[in-house]
Amino acid sequence: MDITELILFQHHEQRRQFALLDEVPPDDTDTLAGLWRRLSVLLEVHAEAEERYFYPELLRLGHGAPGSEDGPEEETEDAIKDHNEIRDGIRKADAHPVGSEAWWEGVREAREANSDHMAEEEREDLADFRRHADLQTRHDIAVKFIAYEAAHWSGIKPVDKDPEEYVARNT
Repeated sequence: MDITELILFQHHEQRRQFALLDEVPPDDTDTLAGLWRRLSVLLEVHAEAEERYFYPELLRLGHGAPGSEDGPEEETEDAIKDHNEIRDGIRKADAHPVGSEAWWEGVREAREANSDHMAEEEREDLADFRRHADLQTRHDIAVKFIAYEAAHWSGIKPVDKDPEEYVARNT
């Protein structure tokens, strides 16, 4: 098991679950609600697991992505900011009736923030980590990551983090 592969796999699942929402008839709010609950739990637990296990190690071992001027501190601050934006979209959707225009607006905001985050993370953070973390470290983080997710399969309370404070606390 490799944390970079695990994150990529989960990114694919997040994209797939957003796509499933597109396939449901707009008046089938029970199905939309169930799919959204599952997806919002996946997004939050995934983000928290990254913040607990992946990003502290990126700060310790990373040097910046190939071809990027950003170091691991900037990469991590940006990722934490992205996670907060995803949480904002989830909160916005959850504040409105499922299937309403305001609900869809929150879903779109979460989707856009998540898409931007995944693309940047795949291009920079995961590339940086593959270059600088040995396979055993990548395996060890993956085991902790998946154990955390398994223990919190029903969800956790979303908590925004200050990106600069997060980096300072983890360096």
